[in-house]
Amino acid sequence: MQSIAHLRKDYSLKALTESDVKDHPLEQFDIWWSEAIQSQIEEVNAMTLATATAEGVPSARIVLLKEYNDKGFVFFTNYESAKGHELAENPRASLLFFWKELERQVRITGLVEKISAAESDAYFYSRPLGSRIGAIASAQSSVIDNREVLEQKVKTLETKSETEIKRPAHWGGYRVKPVIIEFWQGRPSRLHDRIQYSLEENGKWKIERLSP
Repeated sequence: MQSIAHLRKDYSLKALTESDVKDHPLEQFDIWWSEAIQSQIEEVNAMTLATATAEGVPSARIVLLKEYNDKGFVFFTNYESAKGHELAENPRASLLFFWKELERQVRITGLVEKISAAESDAYFYSRPLGSRIGAIASAQSSVIDNREVLEQKVKTLETKSETEIKRPAHWGGYRVKPVIIEFWQGRPSRLHDRIQYSLEENGKWKIERLSP
C-alpha cells in the first residue's frame, strides 16, 4: 500500500500575480467562475460551507452555490438544520471552492443573512417537484427511526396536488456577504500563489499576497 505521506501532485498549470487580478474580488471571481464553467467541471457550484456554534465548535459540509452578485453568495437549506441553528447563534461562515482541474481554490469568509421570502419562493418554485417535496418531508439533521419514516412522508405528499406543495417557512436561502476572499493558484514545489482581498471600513478592497 502506498504511504499517504507520499501522495502528492505538483501544480503547474497557471500563475496568479498582483498585476493579473482585478481591483474588485467579484470581478476576479467572475473570471475564475467563467473559466471553471468552460472547463466543464462536474458540480462546479459545489462548495464547502463551514459554520460554528456560539462556543466556536466548527462543522463543515458541501452545499451548492445557487447565485452570486455584489451582495454575496447564496445557498439554500432548512433553517432548522444543524447549520441553520449554528448560523442563528453565530452568523458568520466560510465558503471554499476547490476546482482541482484548474488547480485553484477560492476561500470566502463573511457575515451571513437570510435572503427575503420572495427570493426564497422564487427559487423554491423553480425546483423540480421531487426536490420541493423532499424539502418538506425532511426535518433536516433530526434523528429518525429509519428511512421508511422519510419515504412515508414523501408518499403522503405525493398524493397532494402540485399547487398544495408550498415552500415551508423553515426552508429558504442564506447570503454570505464576503469580508475576505482569497484566490489560490497551485504552483510547483508548493510555492502556491495566494492573493487575498480584505474589505476595509471605507468599503474598498485591500489586495495582498500571502505566503504559501
